[in-house]
Amino acid sequence: MRIVLVGPPGAGKGTQATRLAEKLNIPHISTGDLFRANISRQTELGKLAKSYMDAGNLVPDEVTIAMAKDRMEQPDAEGGFLLDGFPRNVSQAEALDELLTTEGITLDAVLDLEAPEEEVVKRIAGRRICRNDSAHVFHVSYKKSAKEGVCDVCGGELYQRDDDSEATVRTRLEVYHTQTEPIIDYYKAQGLVVTIEAMGQVDEVTGRALAALKREGASQ
Repeated sequence: MRIVLVGPPGAGKGTQATRLAEKLNIPHISTGDLFRANISRQTELGKLAKSYMDAGNLVPDEVTIAMAKDRMEQPDAEGGFLLDGFPRNVSQAEALDELLTTEGITLDAVLDLEAPEEEVVKRIAGRRICRNDSAHVFHVSYKKSAKEGVCDVCGGELYQRDDDSEATVRTRLEVYHTQTEPIIDYYKAQGLVVTIEAMGQVDEVTGRALAALKREGASQ
């Protein structure tokens, strides 16, 4: 099965991508992981991507596409994959279609995780991270620490990351609406989009996604 996962920041895309890939026994291919892996291994693509990043520039589509192509050609992806963070815009979606057509394969579904914008802002802007261990995560509304500003696990200081501020979240959402959201219409025209309500418990959302894939026949 070959799936693209899309959704706004804060919709739980990373969590659901990991869980769905495991349930479906296909590799989770994340753009962020691809960049980190290529830069860490100092591949030619990694060096090229790093040169743009070090200069404060966006990595060009062709570099991202080349990394994704290389990953999708690995043996563990022969039976399918779940793409997370790619394609990020219509030109990348078109390039992906061209790449898959060349290989004689097609996408089975595009899962669109939907969450109300104000809830997304609340989810991210309310997050607090422990300075001692970033794995210790709390939320001012959903998972409060016993003592305000103090980690329940280790007593470290809880803080809000700069990219979790409301202003930054709204900027990220605007970028999503402008650049990434148009790919949903692009894939709707191909009859591939399956909309998933992203609100609720993590298990519930995963269950909805798996049930929707089964209904669509994408999991066969």
